[in-house]
Amino acid sequence: MVGGNGRGNRTDQLNEPAGVIVDKETGSLVICDYGNRQVMRWSRQSSTKSGEMIIVNIACEGLTLDDPGFLYVSDSEKHEVRRYRKGETQETVVAGGNGQGDRLNQLNCPAHVFVDRDHSV
Repeated sequence: MVGGNGRGNRTDQLNEPAGVIVDKETGSLVICDYGNRQVMRWSRQSSTKSGEMIIVNIACEGLTLDDPGFLYVSDSEKHEVRRYRKGETQETVVAGGNGQGDRLNQLNCPAHVFVDRDHSV
C-alpha cells in the first residue's frame, strides 16, 4: 500500500520514514519521509501506488493532527514545530524557531509532537 518499491525519492517510494498518522477525515496516511525531507499523503482508497508531496524541505521526525484538522510537524534541523492548515502550504511556527537551545523559546532536535484538546503543543 505504501512504498514497497525500495528506498528512493520517487512518489511511490519512501526513504527513512519517521512517523505516520491517519487523517480521520480522508482516511489517508500522512507520513514523515525524513530521508527525502518531505511529508507525503497516501490515499488508502486510491488504486494508485503513489503518494503526494504536501510539505517539502523539512527534516520531519514527528507529526499529528488536531481535531480542527491542523497538521503539526516537527523539524529537527530548524528546531521548531510548525502548524499547517489543511490544504495550505503556509506554516506557522508554534514552538521553538529560535535556534537550538534550552531556553523556554527554543527546542533541541524535536521529534515526536503531541497537541492536547486545548491546542497546547
